[in-house]
Amino acid sequence: MVNLDQIGYRPGDPKIAFVDRYRGGFEVIDASGRAALRGRAAPRGLDPLSGDDLSVLDFTPLNAPGSYRIRLAGGAGESAPFVVAPDPYRDLSRALLKGLYFQRCGVALDRRHAGPWAHGACHLAPALRHGTSVERIDVSGGWHDAGDFGRYVVPGAVTVSMLLLAYELFPQVRWDDLGIPESGNGIPDLLDEAKWELDWMLKMQGRDGGVHHKVTTASFPGFIMPEEDTMGEILSPVSPTATASFAAVMAQACRVYRAIDPAYAARLLAAARSAFAWLEANPGAPQFTNPPGIATGEYGDRSSADELLWASVELARATGEGAYLTGLPEGLPTRGRASFELGWQETGGFAVLAALLGDSGPAERLRPRLAEGYRLYIAEAMASAGKGYGVAVGREDFVWGSNMLVMNRAVHLIVASRLLAESRAESASYLDAAAAHLHYLLGANPLSFSYVSGFGTRRLAHPHHRPSVADGVVEPVPGLVAGGPNPGRQDPEAAAAFAAGTPPMRAYLDSAGSYSTNENAIYWNAPAFFVAAAFTAGDSHP
Repeated sequence: MVNLDQIGYRPGDPKIAFVDRYRGGFEVIDASGRAALRGRAAPRGLDPLSGDDLSVLDFTPLNAPGSYRIRLAGGAGESAPFVVAPDPYRDLSRALLKGLYFQRCGVALDRRHAGPWAHGACHLAPALRHGTSVERIDVSGGWHDAGDFGRYVVPGAVTVSMLLLAYELFPQVRWDDLGIPESGNGIPDLLDEAKWELDWMLKMQGRDGGVHHKVTTASFPGFIMPEEDTMGEILSPVSPTATASFAAVMAQACRVYRAIDPAYAARLLAAARSAFAWLEANPGAPQFTNPPGIATGEYGDRSSADELLWASVELARATGEGAYLTGLPEGLPTRGRASFELGWQETGGFAVLAALLGDSGPAERLRPRLAEGYRLYIAEAMASAGKGYGVAVGREDFVWGSNMLVMNRAVHLIVASRLLAESRAESASYLDAAAAHLHYLLGANPLSFSYVSGFGTRRLAHPHHRPSVADGVVEPVPGLVAGGPNPGRQDPEAAAAFAAGTPPMRAYLDSAGSYSTNENAIYWNAPAFFVAAAFTAGDSHP
């Protein structure tokens, strides 16, 4: 197989395909069957993450727009078709953003906006507050977190934060014609979609400022449509991680929405302040664990220190008040990957980016230490990105949701092109490395597989996503990102499909039953959208 990005490449960008155990020649064939370019495989060597003895096919000089495929000499193999075009990722970035619309809860998705994936309104009844027998609270709205119908504050916060970061950095994706109910209202659809989740999160905050961790049914439903899930939802207790993540993203959102809706921005800031006050008043609050009788996703965390750092920086940035930073320890973590992660459990990277990208203000004193550690982190990522399939990940990164880690590395490389580059050439090197991660997601991987539904010839077709299974539509909901390779074998289908010791990049199964490799999640869509958005500018480099 010839493994490449099945969507395409931009003129002027590096273009590299991968082959296993092949050292011969190749040609790039255009739509008429004419050879547009010829070359020879260049050995790269054994890649331990895939088990492949890799060679690369470099077709960078191919810049003429058109549709192509790569053919190996002697009938040894052929690639999926791809395009060279000035803006090949525009449809992809739009679909990744609209993928969040398809996760909306508490409202009917009508055929005008959802097409064949339309369905009725769901989860409208007030949720029973855990530990009570009669207290019910309206927490309708928000996004279904993943392939089930639960809604969780912590992953919701990091998802919205990533969207808002993209909005601030990439004006080219401020569309108002995405095909959601709010399209055409004069507000970019990205902000409309983010507001859908923010409005729900506001409902999750109690009068004392604390924020409930999640709202789910007691157990996961079967493969049914959302409106058929009538088990009744339970509102889980307040947690420090939910409260701190809430404070952070509300403060961030306040900055973004000020120019559009000042009254709404003021409401967001008041909620952020209230949440932070709860954290100060409850320093010993226990970390969240599933309460008795609830067996849905826990999203547990050993520490909320990174979320508190994130909230402190965002509130200082939103208010200009240095008091929000006074409680931070002098020995802030500034070394190692954990300090810069952008996941739901390790959120330090959001704090780092908020401090480094912000204007001068109270967070200024944090920047020297953070910038030094960030430069080292990016240097390590760049060294790793030049190996194997070109992604800055190691064996330890192939866990549940490995594609999130791949995309998060690309997010950092894109930001580094703005923060760290001292020349146009250095900026381009960071962006080229980031683009390789997007190519991996879209087929430049050992499985020659696109992990995004609706995109690519050989693509995600059977996600662990209840509506996509239950709706009777052959194609799954478009614009969903699969969790990706995970050798942990945490579900029966994965355990049966590949043996322990399988190279991590090959530990994947496109089956609705493989929740450990093939579920979708909103916080996997968000970094994929960010990366696709960065390359939707139409310029030679974003």
